[in-house]
Formats: sequence, C-alpha cells, structure tokens
Amino acid sequence: MNRQYLIRIAITVITLLAALGLIHAIWERYMFSPWTRDGRVRANVINLSTDVSGLVKEVRVKDNEWVHKGEVLYVLDPDRFKYAVDQAEADIARAKAQLQQAESMMNASLFEARMRKDQSARRAKLSGDVVSEEIRSDYALQAQQSQSALDAARAAYTAARASMKAAQVRRETAHLDLVRSEVRAPTDGFITNLNLYPGDFANAGIARMAMIDSNSFWVYGYFEETKIQGVHVGDRATVRLLGANVDIGGHVDSIASGIVDRDNPTGTNELLANVDPIFTWVRLAQRVPVRIHLDSVPRGIHLAMGMTCTITLTSKHAGS
Repeated sequence: MNRQYLIRIAITVITLLAALGLIHAIWERYMFSPWTRDGRVRANVINLSTDVSGLVKEVRVKDNEWVHKGEVLYVLDPDRFKYAVDQAEADIARAKAQLQQAESMMNASLFEARMRKDQSARRAKLSGDVVSEEIRSDYALQAQQSQSALDAARAAYTAARASMKAAQVRRETAHLDLVRSEVRAPTDGFITNLNLYPGDFANAGIARMAMIDSNSFWVYGYFEETKIQGVHVGDRATVRLLGANVDIGGHVDSIASGIVDRDNPTGTNELLANVDPIFTWVRLAQRVPVRIHLDSVPRGIHLAMGMTCTITLTSKHAGS
C-alpha cells in the first residue's frame, strides 16, 4: 500500500518536473530564441514614369499582368514628338547651309589676306625711288584690313559650327523624346494596381504605373530587440507564409542599424524604418528589421508584397 502511494507520488513529481522543464524551455524559446511572427514579404517596387509629357495613346498591359524586360507598357501620342524631330531636321539643314557659307567666306578672306600680306611685304622691300611711302602705307593698311576681315570670317565660321552642333543636339534630343514616349519595362515583373487609361495626361517625372520586380522578393523580419543579439548575418532562415504549410529556405542578408526614435521625432528620422509596436499602452521591446534573402521558393508558391510570415532562424554554425 505504501509502495503504491510512493510510486504515485514519484510519478506526480516527475510529471510536474517535466511539465516545469517543458514550460521553461517554451518560455526560453518564446522570449529569447531568434524567431518572429512579424515578417513581411517585400520586393522592389518600380514607379514608372516618362521624362516627357503628353497624352496617353495606348496602354498595352493589364492589371497584374507579368511582363518581360523591354516590353512596351504604354505609349504617349507621338505626333508632337515627330513634329519636333522634323523641326530639328530643318534646323540642321539651315545650320549646314550657314556653315558652308561661313566656310566659303573664311576661305575667300584667307586668300585675300595672304595676297595683301604678300603685296605689302614686296612693296616694303622696294626702294623709295620705285614706290613712295604713301603707297607703301596704303598697302600695309589694306593688309591690316584684310586680316581683320579674316578674323571676322573665322569668328563667323566658329559661330556657324557651334550653331550646327546645337542643331545636332536638338535633333538627338527630339529623337530621344520620341523614343521615351514609349514606356518599356525595365525588368521582368508584374504590373500592379493599374490605374492608367488612354486619354489620361502623363506629366514628366510623375509615376503613372507601378511594377513589382519578380526577381527581387525578400523578407523583412521584425525581431524584438531582446532577440536581436542572437541574430547574425548568414544564419539560416525558415520562412513560413501565413496560411501556407510550406517552408521557404533563406538566410540573413543584413541587420538594420537604425529605426525611428518615437521619443525624439527629429528630421533625421525621416528615412529610417518606422516599426509600430503592437501595443501602445505597454512598454514593449522595439523591433529591428532583419533582411532575409530567399534562397529557394518552392514551385507553385505565389509571393505578393505585403504578405505576412513567420521566420525562424538557425545559427549558421549549428550542426557544423
């Protein structure tokens, strides 16, 4: 009887100790092991715009469509840009004619200047009995005038060459504007939240279409500062999307070195990560962004920017 009683007590104590040990292990893992449920799928978002303004003539893609690099996404009305090219070509023709005229005048002035200079030099060598001093001075003056005319012709030629160069630049700019009136995909990716239609006006530099780079997906894990000391670059990461029973392998790519200080809202915080605590009425550990590179995404898994996920890290030295 006493033996059975002792056995029951021993079993109870062992079960209690095991439960306490399990609770302690769970607590240690929850509080200090490097894992978080606060993960977000991220990707490069490309804001597409033109560097010329104009009416949208065609939109050649649909919302959520996957496009190839270099594919035309939308086109501005090209008529104005074609007229600019024609005007530039006309400017080239006019500048070319002016350059040829200036070159001819310069060559004629050069010939006359050389001739006057030679005549003045020959008259200067003759004695006073043959050529008077007045005639000598007249030839010297003519030589100076011819040299001045030559300098003016050379200046006009230089100006004509500059005008020609400027006209060529305007032509290249007009051609570039015509080419840029077609907006092409800078990389492979997905068109998202399409809100552009023929007839809309596109202003230069203002984004009218967004594109997700399909080759740029990564995950940001927001780890509590109490766990961040256990996170190291290169650590293996297991990412599990919310609602998906599939693990995605990855590794820690980098760890953020700054987040917004809410108690010191200065201008220096504007470009830092702004991570909201879960509860504002309880002092919680701050969360530091950790960038996770996705090494392999299983086939059939659709990633979308903004998805939530759970991230579990394993030291890169574990098991080695």
